[in-house]
Amino acid sequence: MSLVLVWSDRSADHAPPAGHPERVERAHVMRAVVEAWRERGETVLPPRAATRAEIERIHAVGHVDRLAASAGHPAVLDLDTYMSPGSWEAAILAAGAVVTAVDHVLDQTPDAGTLSAAFALVRPPGHHALRDRAMGFCLLNNVAIAVAYALARGLTRIAVVDYDVHHGNGTQWAFYDDPRVLVMSAHQYPFYPQTGAAGECGVGEGEGFTVNIPISAGATDADYLLLLEHVVEPILAEFAPQLLVLDVGFDAHDQDPLAHMHLSTAGFGRIAARLRAVAETSCGGRLVLATEGGYHLDAMKDSLQATIDALAGPKVAPKASHDEAPTACGIAALELVRAAQKRYWLK
Repeated sequence: MSLVLVWSDRSADHAPPAGHPERVERAHVMRAVVEAWRERGETVLPPRAATRAEIERIHAVGHVDRLAASAGHPAVLDLDTYMSPGSWEAAILAAGAVVTAVDHVLDQTPDAGTLSAAFALVRPPGHHALRDRAMGFCLLNNVAIAVAYALARGLTRIAVVDYDVHHGNGTQWAFYDDPRVLVMSAHQYPFYPQTGAAGECGVGEGEGFTVNIPISAGATDADYLLLLEHVVEPILAEFAPQLLVLDVGFDAHDQDPLAHMHLSTAGFGRIAARLRAVAETSCGGRLVLATEGGYHLDAMKDSLQATIDALAGPKVAPKASHDEAPTACGIAALELVRAAQKRYWLK
């Protein structure tokens, strides 16, 4: 097993106005987790800034110009999304942190069946950022930039699993016509950003390589585990990615103020353990993770720690059965996804 964290204290330089959910205290939570990891004698890598060329594989030149021009002073980008004087530097380091994680993992040669993982703890988040504009607290699409970087390094099959409570619309659209990137998103639906229906499956050569798992409000650990077992895991096994990237939001937690799901702290650990097992069996243990949302500070800290523990602890064979029965939320989501994907994967 090998797990490293990627972190920069510059994450705290992104400072939206007082009262904004994506507040600086989130960086303080991440820092506390990182310091505990360091105290255990484990590795923390500093990120490099993403280069302009790396960013422009995903974002339009005009969008990058607008963000860069706001460096050093505050700016309002939309009703939800703001820049403070330090946001541009924080954003290019956030994108660069996931690129750093990709480099670390691809440069390792793990033994068969073992994990080589790098977890980038980043702010601002990224998965809503579109090619030509910021949205939903997100300035640059950190994961999409890193995936495009991995493609440029020569990979031809990359899977992204996004389990932030909001649909990862920016990541979806970045690769919607690209069969090299399988994008899977499990999210509350209908909900912000009003995308991510089960029928959004990709276009052109990318048709079938977008898998949306829309879940009604109120879903539990058992619902998410049901969908992992019957949708995410079998599709990943068939796709056989060379790299698995997890976009990890903790805002599906039962205590989170922005959403209406009922995942527990232990549930986040179980999700990470199952996806760790997928990485170990399907892509040579190559696993990259990046943080997205999570707005209840205690729940975020505990869920982040549970995720790290699931990756860093002894390998545990994932259970096929669940301690609790799935609810109508999970069962309905499973049927929706099966109907949408039966032409592609779930035959």
